[in-house]
Amino acid sequence: MATLSAFSTPSPPWPNPNPSSDPNPNAKSDLPDHEERSQRTELEDVDSPPNSRPTQNFNPNIQDGRLSPSSVPSLLHISFNQDYGCFATGTDRGFRVYTCDPFREIFRRDLDRGGGIGVVEMRLVSNLMALVGGGSDPQYPLNKVMIWDDYESRCIGELSFRSEVRAVRLQLDRIVVVLEQKIFVYNFADLKLLHQMETIANPKGLCAVSQVAGSIVLVCPGLQKGQVRVEHYASKRTKFIAAHESRIASFALSMDGQLLATASSKGTLVRIYNTMDGVLLQELRRGADRAEIYSMAFSSTAQWLVVSSDKGTVHVFSLKVNLASPGNDKSRGASNSNLAVASSTSSLSFIKGVLPKYFSSEWSVAQFRLPEGSQYIVAFGHQKNTVVILGMDGSFYRCQFDAVSGGEMIQLEYHNFLKPENAM
Repeated sequence: MATLSAFSTPSPPWPNPNPSSDPNPNAKSDLPDHEERSQRTELEDVDSPPNSRPTQNFNPNIQDGRLSPSSVPSLLHISFNQDYGCFATGTDRGFRVYTCDPFREIFRRDLDRGGGIGVVEMRLVSNLMALVGGGSDPQYPLNKVMIWDDYESRCIGELSFRSEVRAVRLQLDRIVVVLEQKIFVYNFADLKLLHQMETIANPKGLCAVSQVAGSIVLVCPGLQKGQVRVEHYASKRTKFIAAHESRIASFALSMDGQLLATASSKGTLVRIYNTMDGVLLQELRRGADRAEIYSMAFSSTAQWLVVSSDKGTVHVFSLKVNLASPGNDKSRGASNSNLAVASSTSSLSFIKGVLPKYFSSEWSVAQFRLPEGSQYIVAFGHQKNTVVILGMDGSFYRCQFDAVSGGEMIQLEYHNFLKPENAM
């Protein structure tokens, strides 16, 4: 799942942000590599009724539904929820949640003490989310994950670690916490530690979790450069994939966890792997020049992959892999075989065994040009053949691509979610 965060600075000693939790900072863990202290108080059912989630606006800087220019916050973090129907932002004052279709702010929480939130991870569209402090004046310590219940408008649990938290991933039944070189997996219901693993240095907090109930797949960097580790928890299998020669810069999982897209620090190629056996299924070419890949996402049917980079262009690729299994004849991308995307493969591919990879890899079907100078995350919209793009400059784009003829995408919608009065 796509996220972007601004780099945060160290913070001073902190008071206990949850008055109901144990204030003793010297509590010791019975696991040598486990977090120093964890607390659970009142994790409730996540799917509370819509009227149980408060929508009242507590921001005194809003008048007649508009923000005064001086009240525009600094954006520290942005991320989609698990089905890409919503997104959340962390700012230097708190956090906000929006729907993508239609674009609308659901609620915002401006917190005390400065309120900097460097990570905010939604749990579907429930009242529960995970928060980590960030910015120059963090609301919470950078080494703690706070479980926020928006129905209660307070933190109801926390997890503490010996180093800064780089990222958090939520699944219906799991909380995954990513540190610089460790990953911890917890049961959501009671915050019990289920699994921990070591990784190569992972300052970006790269990690992805599948979202199909009963079949949890987790992907993280391995212990070697260019390697990814795949954990299949249902079958208790671990698979290491040597995906690239260079450092892993980004990866994404399909919803069911069967497909993995990876990109290296070179940013020229994106590779699609079968997570069960590690077989390379398809190779996609973003471009010829080096680029930093910011974000990748599969469509819900895994027929398409969308990619953003520092080159300012969003690319949509057609996927032509078939993971049919016994009792499941679904073929991803097979319906695209008669589309114009077939021309995205070089016309010289019939001798691709002889030609360099530049000619044999497949190019994008559709593109959308963005203003340079900002970082963007991407996902497919709930409407057919649409892409949602979110920028660290506060931009929200909804675009549509032509699945038959490809080419430049059409912009359907634009908003600046930090300045609602600038909606277009």
